[in-house]
Amino acid sequence: MTSSIYNGTVIHKRFKPKIHFFKYNVFSLLIDLSDLNYLNKKISFFSYNSFNLISFFDKDHGDRDGSSLIDWVKKNLIENNINSENIKIKLLCYPRIFGYVFNPLSVFFVYDHNENLISILYEVKNTFGEQHTYVFKAKNNNLLQHNCSKKFHVSPFIEMNCNYFFRILRPSEKISVVIDQYQFNEKILFASQDGKRVDFNSKELLKSYLKHPLMTFKIISAIHFEAFKLWVKGIKFIKKKFKIKNNISFEN
Repeated sequence: MTSSIYNGTVIHKRFKPKIHFFKYNVFSLLIDLSDLNYLNKKISFFSYNSFNLISFFDKDHGDRDGSSLIDWVKKNLIENNINSENIKIKLLCYPRIFGYVFNPLSVFFVYDHNENLISILYEVKNTFGEQHTYVFKAKNNNLLQHNCSKKFHVSPFIEMNCNYFFRILRPSEKISVVIDQYQFNEKILFASQDGKRVDFNSKELLKSYLKHPLMTFKIISAIHFEAFKLWVKGIKFIKKKFKIKNNISFEN
């Protein structure tokens, strides 16, 4: 089994039009999708596709209809001319706690049969129930960097005419995901998630839960609370122009 738990922090810092900062503690799961049935049997308070204290549901990701995430990743690799044979897929995400989760960003790491990292999928969600996945080829380096134009309405306080610059560590004893957002060549937002690895077992999962017993509820509450503070600061509210469900873009 190669799944892991990462305990760490999330940071957001906005630079324009006004400075705004927040930081909170979280824990994430890095799940080898082939481990899910084993984890379901091994850990009594963790379930796969059923309610429990802590759980993981296929319908929270991919096509979001409960279908196979492995098949969904393979389909997107094929459409982007990336090898999909004999691969290993790991997903960095928050778990459901008491049946609830909101994942602003989930990251799929795809490895070939030699454990070389060959692709990364950044799955971004907003609070309107919508999702966009940015698919990149990856070089087998410890630090990976990707950039692309913004194609998805996330925050109602940031315009669409922006660019993302992703920097991400290959998961090991530490995890680090950094997103810089630029508008007209000026950095307007820094967002990061980092964490230290522990084994994915009953003891460590329970310890992580007890440190953050209502984490998933805290995340969605914090998003709305921080949005309220931005509104109080007088930052312009940008209305979403159209509704999407689940879009994908293949990036160079």
